[in-house]
Amino acid sequence: MINIFLVVLLLFLVVVGVYAILTRSLIASVIALSVFSTTLTVIFLILQAVDVAMTEAVIGAGLVTSFFVVTINKTEEN
Repeated sequence: MINIFLVVLLLFLVVVGVYAILTRSLIASVIALSVFSTTLTVIFLILQAVDVAMTEAVIGAGLVTSFFVVTINKTEEN
């Protein structure tokens, strides 16, 4: 059962990654990157790599997403 769930998550990871690359909107791409990092965190938890999962959650889903959103907001033309 875990293997099926893991395969579904990995396929979802591929779909989100492709969407993040092909979308034209920067904010949609950043949100897709955040979803990618969160899904990767869940996969690491399933694989019992808790330390890597915590690092991915804090840096990947938290800090990087925040930096991208702030950068996009500061560089948009008003």
